Amino acid sequence: MQEPRWLTDAEQRAWRKFAALITVLPAALESQLQRDEELTHFGYWVLAMLSEAPGEELRMTELATRANASPSRVSHVVARLEQRGWVVRHRAPADGRGSVAELTGAGRDKLVGAAPGHVDNVRSLIFDGLTERQVAQLDELCGAILHRIDPEGELCTEPPG
Repeated sequence: MQEPRWLTDAEQRAWRKFAALITVLPAALESQLQRDEELTHFGYWVLAMLSEAPGEELRMTELATRANASPSRVSHVVARLEQRGWVVRHRAPADGRGSVAELTGAGRDKLVGAAPGHVDNVRSLIFDGLTERQVAQLDELCGAILHRIDPEGELCTEPPG
């Protein structure tokens, strides 16, 4: 049996910081949105992905791809967003197969209202403590890690352009 490739002291320190970050950051983002907007972070993300799409609608499979989530997870969240009147689902008009999620006016209003507080929280938690150089390094590091996880580059990580 091959000996495990144990982490070096430097790797162990970096790993523990990274593990703490991926544990506490989602909770911090979630808590602000829940407190201020009664919205989950993933619900916010789904609304944002719809708002960026042409006609503010996407096939459910495409929405799952853009949200970097499973179709099942997206379906559950869209069902909750539908109950609140922020999204509607209908059959795909092109072929009648599959469902399309569409942002409603109320959903757009919810997103527009939630965005300033969410962006302020992201800026406060992450970017206000970094220099421009560190932001570039963070981008590079995240890209390198994501490439190991997703070598085919299928995850959606680029803002619309």
